[in-house]
Parts: sequence; structure tokens; C-alpha cells
Amino acid sequence: MKQITSMILAGIIGGLITLGGFYLIAPNSQGETVKLVNQPVGQNYSRLASDRVHATPFDFTEAAERTMPAVVHITAKQNKKEDTEKRQQSPFEFFFGPMESMPKQGTGSGVIIDENGYIVTNNHVVDFADEITVTLYDQRKFKATKVGTDPTTDLALIKIEAEELPILTYGNSDDVKVGEWVLAVGNPFNLTSTVTAGIVSAKGRNIDILEGRTAIESFIQTDAAVNPGNSGGALVDQNGNLIGINTAIASRTGSFSGYSFAVPTSIVMKVVEDLKEFGSAQRGFMGVSIQSMDSELADDLGVDIIEGVHIADIEDGGAADDAGMRIDDIVTEVNGRIVKTAPELQEMVGRNRPGDEVEVTINRKGTLKKLYITLRGSDD
Repeated sequence: MKQITSMILAGIIGGLITLGGFYLIAPNSQGETVKLVNQPVGQNYSRLASDRVHATPFDFTEAAERTMPAVVHITAKQNKKEDTEKRQQSPFEFFFGPMESMPKQGTGSGVIIDENGYIVTNNHVVDFADEITVTLYDQRKFKATKVGTDPTTDLALIKIEAEELPILTYGNSDDVKVGEWVLAVGNPFNLTSTVTAGIVSAKGRNIDILEGRTAIESFIQTDAAVNPGNSGGALVDQNGNLIGINTAIASRTGSFSGYSFAVPTSIVMKVVEDLKEFGSAQRGFMGVSIQSMDSELADDLGVDIIEGVHIADIEDGGAADDAGMRIDDIVTEVNGRIVKTAPELQEMVGRNRPGDEVEVTINRKGTLKKLYITLRGSDD
């Protein structure tokens, strides 16, 4: 009996020692020795939730606060009736006679870029209008006049009679990187002062929405939500600096589908200066027809370069012709900046006026050359 009792006691003591040893020396996943502690699930959850809160990467409140006061709401009206003789007759009018045309009306956004009342917006927001009303962030309303418009970039400059207005500072759109956070601020669906966030999805994007051979399309693409009414509003970086004017969306429904496009400030600044000084944009031209390089074109040309801009044709006696450029030259740089696509080349040349000289690096059958081209106007 004593022997059985001793065996039971020994078994109990051994089990306790084993269990105690497990709790004291269980290894964690890194192989370190830790003491396990019984912790309520609620405390664990709170700690993890707190970690997630502190892990939030960005706070956009400061950028939004800087931007919203400088973004305005624009109402544009066409009071003059359309000339019915110039308008195509509808089948309904064939039977019942001419119908009285309805005046056009639209809304959009604009950005104050000068404290004395200069506002940049899209050309398509105001081009048809003979009456423009601007509503500021503080709800004051002003009549605006057109300073100038540029359909080739879809930009327009209007002005109100006011002083000491809040403005946005220009950022450098050249330095904007794909993946960078941005905010779109405007008035979609007449919802004033709306802020959305996204990232830069692409740069130098051409979507063929502007008509005419001299149109410049080198948009910043973003997935920040932009809808009808956002046109002419601000695209800003995380610091609230203006890097683009929201212009278009790619959509099958007419509303935001994940792709929106903004004119970069590298173009905006130049066009605004021209409109202020001349009332119209002053564009310099090289006098060439161009296309972006790709692997198929490189094979056709027998070259091993797939980034750059192919010179497909040259205007006789034009600026490029006079500078010594030849058909099948490949432009790789303009003024020291790398050029990869035709929209980028259009943008870089379009920043200049007639008479300006640009330094162009070309690849001619494997040899790099620098040409100095004095740009000309469209009528030269």
C-alpha cells in the first residue's frame, strides 16, 4: 500500500514540474525564451486596433484646408440664342417649323492663382458662355470676364474684381512621381468644396479628347474620384501645392470609373502667362510629324532603341529642317530632360514661344547629336 501511494505522489509531483516548466520556458517564434502570460482577449484587440490607427500613412487635412478656400464654383450661361439658320434642321422641325433654341448652361470649378482675382479653369467650362458667375468658398458671388482661352490645352483664364483672395501655390508637375498621393478638389454635381484622394496612376497620358493637330495632351492620370463639375478644379500634392487642373474622366457612364486626367502645371503656368499678356496662347513649333517609339517601330527602323520619339516627317523650310533634323531621327531629350513619348515631346516644346531656342538630343542611326532649334509660330 505504501509503495502504491508513493508512486501516485511521485507521478503528481512529476506532472506539476513538467507543467510548470512548459509555462516558464516555452520558446516564441524567434527562438527566444519568454514567460507566457495569460492576457484577456479584449486587451489584445485594443492593442492591435491602436497599432492600426497609428499606422495610418497620411493625414490630408492640412492639404485640404489649404486648397478648399482657393477653389471656386463656376456657373456659365449662354444667353444669346443660337442662329437657327446655321443649325442643322431636325425631322421634328421639318414638319412643325423652327424651334426656339435653348440657351446653354453649365457648371464647373476654377482655381484662384492670383490674389487680385485671376482664376484658371477649363476652356470647355466657359468657352460657350457670355455670362460667368463665380462663387467663392466663403459664398461671395462675382461676375467674371474672360481674359483668354486656349482650346489646344483646354485651359481658360477668367477674372473677378476682388482683392486679397486666397491662392494656390504652383507645384512642380515634372517632379511628381507615379504612386504619389494627390487630392482632387472641386464641385462635382454642384456639391461645393468636395475633396477626394488617390494616387498618380500615370504621366504624359494622351487620350485624344482635344481636337486639332496642335492640341497638347500630356495629362497626369489619377484615380482620385473626379465627376462632372470637377472640371477646372485643383489637383494638389500632399502639401497642398497645385500640380494640375482636373479636366477629364474616362467613363462609359459619364461618371467616375477610376480614371481621371489633369493638365499638368508645367503647361498651366505657361498658358496662363500667355493669356494674361496676349489674350491667347503663344505656341512654338518644330515643324515635324512625330510618333512614339515601340519595339515594332524599332524593328522596322533597324535600331535598338524603343524609348523616344520618331521623326516621321519634316516640314520643308521649317524650324527642324533649318536646324538639320532628318526623317527617322529619334528625339531622346529636350533641354536636358529625357523624352520617352510623343505627348511628352509635345508638352516640352509647347512650354516655349515662337523665337525660343530649344536644345534637342537625337539618336541618328546609333549616333547621338545635339540640335539647336529656334521655334516658329503656326503661321511662320
